[in-house]
Amino acid sequence: MTVRVERTFDLAVPPEEVWEFIADPERRASAISVVADYDVDTDRATWYIELPIPLVNRTIPVETEDVERDEPRYVKFVGRASAMRVVGEHEIEPTDDGCRLVNRFLVEGRLPGIERYFKRHLDDELTNLENELREEVGVAS
Repeated sequence: MTVRVERTFDLAVPPEEVWEFIADPERRASAISVVADYDVDTDRATWYIELPIPLVNRTIPVETEDVERDEPRYVKFVGRASAMRVVGEHEIEPTDDGCRLVNRFLVEGRLPGIERYFKRHLDDELTNLENELREEVGVAS
C-alpha cells in the first residue's frame, strides 16, 4: 500500500519568500516531527527518523536528495531507506495576493506499520510544515 497526500496553502507573500523556505532541505527536515536529527549537504540530506511503531525500535536514516528543481517554482525530492521510500513535491503558483504552495507526498513502507503510521499522520506533518513556513515568512494561519 502506498500513502499519498496532497495539501495546498495560500500565502499572502511573494513566491520568492516561500521558495527560500521550501527549497532548503534543512528547513524541510526541521518541520517534520518524526525527524529526530538531520545532516545537510546542499541539495542532499540524511533524515534520522524515529517512528512510534512497535516493530521499528531504531532510528532510521533516510537519504534524501532533490531530483528536480525549477527555481523558483518547483522542487521534488526523494528519500530512500531500507524501511521506506518517500517522494515529496512542492510547487509554487503565483496568485493575485501572493502565492499558492501545492504539496504532494507519497510514502511506500517496506516494514509493517510504516504505511499505516503515515496514513494516520502525514496530514499532521503537512500541518507542521505549513506552520513552520507561515512562521518563517510572518503570515498567520
